[in-house]
Amino acid sequence: MISAADEALLRRAVAIAGHAISLGDAPYGSLLAGPDGTILAEAHNTVRRDNDITAHPELKLARWAARELDRHTAARTTLYTSCQPCGMCAGGIIRSGLGRVVYALSTEQLVELNPESGAWPAVTQDGPALLDEARAPIEEYYRPRR
Repeated sequence: MISAADEALLRRAVAIAGHAISLGDAPYGSLLAGPDGTILAEAHNTVRRDNDITAHPELKLARWAARELDRHTAARTTLYTSCQPCGMCAGGIIRSGLGRVVYALSTEQLVELNPESGAWPAVTQDGPALLDEARAPIEEYYRPRR
């Protein structure tokens, strides 16, 4: 359920996206808020400027939270973002332990507005393979230490 307080913070994320355009960047913005609604950090998309395909604002904030917040605090945060996080960002959000995401545009709505947003080709994946070789470093790393 999205509250009036959520809507206010979501409007800020959309404003960050608008400001990104004035800087020559793509129109995506996000912010991370603490449990009391205090803005902890803000970011916008800098993929072109940084020549970095991972420079999405959601992933930047997930990495920031993983570095700067303890797990308990991260789990009580909310990420507000102008568009629904892509698969890459969703993975980072999950791994960073953020508690909640509120977004303005869905992926489907974004693709309607910009069809190129949905033009990523599928990547062929083959595997699993080499189980014995691949499991050795995993087992070594997670082996209980005495």
